[in-house]
Amino acid sequence: MPQSRIRRVLRWSRRFAAVVISLCALAGAVRLVVPATAAGPGGEPPGVRRQLAFLRSALDAGAGGQAQALFPEGYFFLHVLYGLSWVELGHRDKAAGQDALREARWALSRLDSPQGREPFSPDLEPAYGVFYRGWCNWLRGGVLSLQPADRRDPAELRRFTEDSAALGRAFDASRSPYLEAYPGQSWPVDSTVAMASLRLHDAVAGTPGHAATAARWVQRTRARLDPRTGLIPHKAGGPGEPDEVARGTSQSMIQRFLVEIDPAFAAEQYTRFRDRYVVAPLGLGPAVREYPIGMNGPGDVDSGPLPLGVSLSATAVTLGAAQVHGDAALAGALANYGELAGLPVGTPWTKRYAFGLMPIGDAFLAWSKTARPWVGAGPSATPPASVPWWWRVPLLILLALVGIVPWTPAIRRRLSRRGWPAWRTLRWRR
Repeated sequence: MPQSRIRRVLRWSRRFAAVVISLCALAGAVRLVVPATAAGPGGEPPGVRRQLAFLRSALDAGAGGQAQALFPEGYFFLHVLYGLSWVELGHRDKAAGQDALREARWALSRLDSPQGREPFSPDLEPAYGVFYRGWCNWLRGGVLSLQPADRRDPAELRRFTEDSAALGRAFDASRSPYLEAYPGQSWPVDSTVAMASLRLHDAVAGTPGHAATAARWVQRTRARLDPRTGLIPHKAGGPGEPDEVARGTSQSMIQRFLVEIDPAFAAEQYTRFRDRYVVAPLGLGPAVREYPIGMNGPGDVDSGPLPLGVSLSATAVTLGAAQVHGDAALAGALANYGELAGLPVGTPWTKRYAFGLMPIGDAFLAWSKTARPWVGAGPSATPPASVPWWWRVPLLILLALVGIVPWTPAIRRRLSRRGWPAWRTLRWRR
């Protein structure tokens, strides 16, 4: 091949690469600026329905089993979050009610099966442990909340009442506010979900049947906070005493559910969590640490890798926590940051993040983007804004540099033809 042709091919290849990089930077800037959360509690968050379409196709193709191979609750979480996201959409958009009810029931049926119960022990109290029973109860209550009160399925309502009563008895009989999820192991976040499901039962049934249990749980939990952070601990031992410092992966979910149990206590805890865990590493956008500021520790299967101490899973779930607490500034910032860093790929029918390689991440993000309180009026007070208005500026500058750098050689050549080096030399001599 002649040298001139080779040079021409290389020149056009460089131009093509520069165009692609610049377009990617421009797309990133757009994703960073265009609102990624719903305008109000009744709106549908952009792209969530297409995310759920991708998740259903992934679940039908066996994504549940693949997620289970990654961590012990992979199958369970993928299905329960899919069902809960549909419940949320059903509440936000009445036209989606029948689709939401059908899909949420389908997800619940997959959990209420031998495969759904397989990782959990039937010998615990209640059977299969507080993790399994709490999340199933929350989803079952969500399914019932989609149905008009006078047309609820009697069998579903009876099961919800029976399971709630079993959870209530277990909490009342326990020395600890935190029930076991696995034999000899208790994580407070699991009991927080289960207690929220009891509050949901009272809201759905229209009775205060579990109010005393919830009040006693809050009192006992307040007496057993992590002394280093003043937050509900990550893990508990013995009669509920803190066994591990509060961590971002569990805190982000605790803050999502605590507002359903006691809004005043939740507001206190949320402010502490936000002040100690929400950061902007290198000045680039909000993110959530796995350990409190000033403390580092190892990651695990829940947190994932911890670059600069940040947990990507905790960051995604905190989006939902911010929404239920009315923290629109943080929720919007996290959503936009996710649109940039999450590498979303969309079609007219589906949307997936990280190229769809980890559907469990899409499930957590869809659930978080649709989050809002189910019980009562929500938070007792709107927290003060913690994200500065200019938080996007460093990221936009970085994207601008990424978009411009590939064109630097061409810009230099053009300036050189116009005598720019000579002008610069003359100026310095003066």
